[in-house]
Amino acid sequence: MKLATYRLPDGGIRHGQIVDGGRVTDLGHGDLLPVVASLGAGAPPEPAETHALDEVTLLAPLLRPGKVLAVAANYQEHVTETGGKRIDKSRISPRLFLKPGTAVSGPGEEIALPSVSPSVDWEAELVAVIGRGGKDIPVEDALGHVAGYTIGNDVSARKMDYGYERDTEDPAVAFFDWLNGKWLDGFAALGPWLVTADEVPDPQKLEVTLEVNGRVRQHGDTGQMIFNVAELVAFASRLMTLEPGDVLYTGTPSGVGLASGEFLSAGDEMTVRVTGLGSLVNRVR
Repeated sequence: MKLATYRLPDGGIRHGQIVDGGRVTDLGHGDLLPVVASLGAGAPPEPAETHALDEVTLLAPLLRPGKVLAVAANYQEHVTETGGKRIDKSRISPRLFLKPGTAVSGPGEEIALPSVSPSVDWEAELVAVIGRGGKDIPVEDALGHVAGYTIGNDVSARKMDYGYERDTEDPAVAFFDWLNGKWLDGFAALGPWLVTADEVPDPQKLEVTLEVNGRVRQHGDTGQMIFNVAELVAFASRLMTLEPGDVLYTGTPSGVGLASGEFLSAGDEMTVRVTGLGSLVNRVR
């Protein structure tokens, strides 16, 4: 099923199930967290009154996830295009990092270009949403902890400019510039809805595409991941307790702006598509 968080014309925020292609049920106040948690426990949502989709505004499925996890360098072609060497999976661990809840933006939401960077980039990603929490989850059980999947755009500032000179030869400066470039407001685009895990039998068989102003910039498939979704969930759970509603961005294929030196400008429109999950559209301003 498709589950969505939405805003009513009166400003109220509700969540529900998309039905008949053009309507959404009203399952309660706030975002999808209560439903995500119930999916993890195996309880389906109850039917309710509906609203026409064209009369509501879709929001990020989880407005302020407890944890926004992401993984860097999880597609070899992306690693190669940005100057990295071939990765030996047996000798590394997934490169997880966190983005703040204030980075979350929803479908159709404009993302502001920040004052601290002239080089803002796109990264199309499959996102897994945790339904059943846990710690030290075995790989073979990991997908059973996923409530469903949505689309993400890990928007990234590639170069930071704070208005004064810094020691850019220091590796720590470069690392924290990279990390700080992930944290900016709106830079974790998410949506347009959550598709439950039962409708995604194999998350490693999905196409991922990103267009900027109608031009295809990224095209890959999730089978190209270095660490698959199950491995990422299991690894993350070794580091921290996963909880219902946590989201996990699983990495991006090749075609980012950093590789070509082309970055986003005000007015550009990004469209991310993942097989069976719809389209996530955001403009920058």
